[in-house]
Amino acid sequence: MLKSIVLQQKEERNMLLKHDYQNRVSMQENEDFLASGLIKLITGPRRAGKSVFALQMLQDQNFAYLNFDDDFLLKNFDESLLWQHLLEVYPNFQYLLLDEIQNLSNWDIWVGKLYRRGVNLVITGSNANLLSNEMASVLTGRYLQINILPFGLREFIDYKKTKITVATPTEKAALLQQTDEFLLYGGFPEIILSKNIARNYLSSLFDSVLLKDITKRYKVRNTNELYNLANYLLANFCNPFSINDLVTELDLGSVHTAKKFCKYLEEPYLFFYLSRYNSKLKLMQNALKKAYVVDNGFITARAFELSKNLGRLLENLVFVELIRRGFSTQNTLFYYRTRNDKEIDFVCRQAHQVTALIQVSYEVFNPKTLKREISALTEAAGELRCNHLLLLTWDEENTITENNLKITIMPVWKWLLKLKE
Repeated sequence: MLKSIVLQQKEERNMLLKHDYQNRVSMQENEDFLASGLIKLITGPRRAGKSVFALQMLQDQNFAYLNFDDDFLLKNFDESLLWQHLLEVYPNFQYLLLDEIQNLSNWDIWVGKLYRRGVNLVITGSNANLLSNEMASVLTGRYLQINILPFGLREFIDYKKTKITVATPTEKAALLQQTDEFLLYGGFPEIILSKNIARNYLSSLFDSVLLKDITKRYKVRNTNELYNLANYLLANFCNPFSINDLVTELDLGSVHTAKKFCKYLEEPYLFFYLSRYNSKLKLMQNALKKAYVVDNGFITARAFELSKNLGRLLENLVFVELIRRGFSTQNTLFYYRTRNDKEIDFVCRQAHQVTALIQVSYEVFNPKTLKREISALTEAAGELRCNHLLLLTWDEENTITENNLKITIMPVWKWLLKLKE
């Protein structure tokens, strides 16, 4: 039985390798990543392309493949027998790809044994904290990690096989239309060429993550409370919240339950929580956090009204791109409020130095809006001693000097595509 599962999955692997996939921007890091003898850990949300990324990375290598999103494999798992069948089915394999490993009970112990035997491992998983925490405790310093998120704008456009050019008004209008589609429907690969199924697909995917990755894994009994919290955070994306507010508004029973459910929603990459920047750690921990969603498509799929949310959708898009570029909500990315209570959307930090302040506004045609955004940036620049100031808009471009500080106003599409400022 177990050998037939391994053989069946080999057929699945070979079939997948025949497809022509979109190269990811992070593929350029492949060579060094694959050459390392450390465990290669690829994490990210479901259906974002982790398995495809791993297959692309290994396509020219002799590698064995096990997919643990398979109930038959999980039910019939036998460590010794499985190893024997792998050697029979994949003679002299150089790498072992373990897909969605978090579904296997005590997976970290088995992975530790394989690593000590000298097996070169590539692992994918959809649970950030579970994977990282267990890898850290069992295999400290013995793994490298790559996060795969849904497509960014460049990958979105490349996947649709269209060109990035703004030489004429017609070309620029076409690019803005693509960016608008990306703003509303996000970058999950399955829906890019099938916009008409986007709402249904993404709503089902959201529910599937809640059910498979949270409710079943943690044996959540109060499923209504969990679903209510998820929908509340989805409706209030980009807005500050407190745990006490969640307990009161959603009748969650206790602060402990609210904190636990918030953590559950973070682990499968559904939500991120951004802290308010403060040089004093305790004050930062006690301040309100802001919730962001891993992909704008989830927001569109569950929303009743989007017209009033364009500014927040743009802010969420910028947040996810900052995460894609390697910033972390743990230590390098924050929001900020000045002493006069003016908000800065994103504070980027390296080590102990603030390197950039980013403000997001859908449009700043109105002089009052522009004045408000510029005032917040210049005030925060003085308090945080930062002179790299960026204001991202839908399609406005300018450079303003205020209080001897240069502020770059830039279209979000140009920033997302990393075109020259």
